[in-house]
Amino acid sequence: MTESKAMIVGCAGKMLTQDEIAFIERENPWGLILFARNIGLVEEIRMLTAHFRLLTRRDDAPVFIDQEGGRVQRIREPIAQSYPPGAAIGNLYRRDPTAGLRAARLMSRLHAADLRPLGINADCLPVLDVPVQGAHDVIGDRAYGNDPETVTLLGREAAEGLLEGCVLPVIKHVPGHGRAFSDSHKALPVVDTPLEELRRHDFPPFAALSGMPMAMTAHVVYTAIDPKRPATTSHVVVQDIIRGELGFDGLLMSDDVSMNALSGDFAARTESIFGAGLDVVLHCNGVMDEMLAVAANTPILRGRALDRAEKALKRLDDHDGRLDDTAHVAGLRDELNGFFTAVV
Repeated sequence: MTESKAMIVGCAGKMLTQDEIAFIERENPWGLILFARNIGLVEEIRMLTAHFRLLTRRDDAPVFIDQEGGRVQRIREPIAQSYPPGAAIGNLYRRDPTAGLRAARLMSRLHAADLRPLGINADCLPVLDVPVQGAHDVIGDRAYGNDPETVTLLGREAAEGLLEGCVLPVIKHVPGHGRAFSDSHKALPVVDTPLEELRRHDFPPFAALSGMPMAMTAHVVYTAIDPKRPATTSHVVVQDIIRGELGFDGLLMSDDVSMNALSGDFAARTESIFGAGLDVVLHCNGVMDEMLAVAANTPILRGRALDRAEKALKRLDDHDGRLDDTAHVAGLRDELNGFFTAVV
């Protein structure tokens, strides 16, 4: 792997600007993340992802997206069909467990079939958060259910479906965003729940899927663990809970460093993220001044973090070639759509 900085960055539009080209060539970020503002025609997306890899000199450089289904789906028709949210999969599972499990895996395989031809090889899915009654709807119907067993079973199928299609899953938001009563994009959620209840309700899906290649942290304070810092910047949460109790040893990335849940300037936020023990910092909005500050405080990806990054990318070697077959993909799509047509 060509030496790169431990960061994933965004860009402003459908093609890289001259400033962005210079930034990528100079800083060599490990990954790129795309949002709706970056999505144009199929060939434009392919050119954007290929250009990023050309500039980083890494053919396997990860390109991320949030392609969940429902309201969080960056690529839509006519490129990708409109997929149901996680809650719809959960509702199907409660009616017919076999069908629900199959649908969760099918939808992820289809995400992979949509994303791979565009040069996108990492999907920030599955959502393993387990909401509680009254929590903010920032998670809401993105969750598979309100109990850890359902979320674990469907989340595992979703993650395995992506891997079968040679797209890396990113489990989120560890150790759990489901009981936050505010939106971490706008404010810092504080959860006062006792640790034993977190262990019973919030942590199990993340522990069960601890063998997945990548995870994204929650910008949430858990007062029972660290009353002063959100998980993303808490050495205690990262080392004692995520790495220790939950047993996750994959690549650990932050949620977006530009979200208002985090305090301080971008230098301080970035330093705190790496001080907590995360492997990679994520910056999403493509604002150059912010990216420059993040880059200036981001280390080269090396040591255990580099090992985890390389191990994650190696999971892409086991590509199921059938997903490149148009007829096979069409069959999978018909099967998935049939589950939801049948219950209308």
